[in-house]
Amino acid sequence: MQLTHLFQQAKQASRSVASMTDEARNAVLLAVAEEIRTQSASLLQANRKDLAAMHKSNPLYDRLMLTDERLCAISHDMENVTRLPSPLGRVSHERILDNGLRLHRVSVPFGVIGVVYEARPNVTFDVFALCFKSGNVCVLKGGRDAEASNQVAVDLIHGVLRRMGVDEQAVVLLPATHEATAEMLNAVGYIDLCIPRGGRKLIDFVRDTARIPVIETGAGVVNTYFDETGDLEKGKAIVLNAKTRRVSVCNALDCLLVHVARLADLPALLEPLAGKNVVLYADSAAYGQLEGHYPSNLLCEADAESFGREYMDYKMSVRVVRDIDEAVDHIARYGSGHSEAIITEDEQAARRFQAQVDAACVYWNAPTSFTDGAQFGLGAEIGISTQKLGPRGPMGLDEICTYKWIVEGNGQTRP
Repeated sequence: MQLTHLFQQAKQASRSVASMTDEARNAVLLAVAEEIRTQSASLLQANRKDLAAMHKSNPLYDRLMLTDERLCAISHDMENVTRLPSPLGRVSHERILDNGLRLHRVSVPFGVIGVVYEARPNVTFDVFALCFKSGNVCVLKGGRDAEASNQVAVDLIHGVLRRMGVDEQAVVLLPATHEATAEMLNAVGYIDLCIPRGGRKLIDFVRDTARIPVIETGAGVVNTYFDETGDLEKGKAIVLNAKTRRVSVCNALDCLLVHVARLADLPALLEPLAGKNVVLYADSAAYGQLEGHYPSNLLCEADAESFGREYMDYKMSVRVVRDIDEAVDHIARYGSGHSEAIITEDEQAARRFQAQVDAACVYWNAPTSFTDGAQFGLGAEIGISTQKLGPRGPMGLDEICTYKWIVEGNGQTRP
């Protein structure tokens, strides 16, 4: 497979997209948002074809599924992106040197951004919206599971681009093959940045294989610690929302840590999960407290594999800890650097937890389900970075721009 011509076309299109005005880019995005609502039937039909090939028990099924409600949310998020200020042309540093040279550091697009993702057709629209708004071209490599959905989505976008006189190669969809992924990761000189979105296996493969720059968006192994002074009613609501709002997403709760002094409250804390048929993998202390108070068919004893797992399902591990230090140690060992939370009424404990836990997002008395670009006011997200070099956490418009130095002189020469 030779995809060089597609990469070349994307690179060429990046110049015209970068030179568009913010008003022109917004007009295109608003037209695409409207088209999503107009062509919802076609999008759902293609999505049903993809869903028919996947068993409902697959954790990716929920991520793959589109509904009228989800399409409306996608369209709304795209409209929200147009309301955000342009990230381009911002001067982040300026000075006049002693020799009279004037320096300005100005934000500019990366150019061409490649995104590798799995069964997430919403990512197709989110990535396009953020890349286009920030003057970038996107090269998309979706998985086979969402092939029909992604194709119809990109066809929809191309139709709007043609109608509005914009280069269609502002968004390029590659074939859903492993060979296409390999070529994309070796597109040196064409793709300026690659962002993988998916499970640990995909992310590790991209990081280990790519010859182009990569921003790692890690898998979400998410913990929440219920402290000695945690409010029971707050805790019940937070744990339920973090675990069951959408079990397949990366910000969903995987492990609950409970202070030993609150062991007696554990059945009440987890009672709402029983109504959602959440299977618990409890350590010996938690199991002993829950036995007889939580449905036996949903209660299992934890083993060595129960911690450090991203379940993406109605499953959660439970561990009892002696104090906040043991909770922080557990997170350091098993967490993925994505999102962690503490439930406590002790501000000092909360601040200590937030200072010591090493993650992109650290919550106090709120569920990790809020780790999302739209929820953070970024319009949408191109991914959630768990690395420390460069952007960290939900990545919006600012995070997919770089900068260049503008230098103005009047004939100065360097001695």
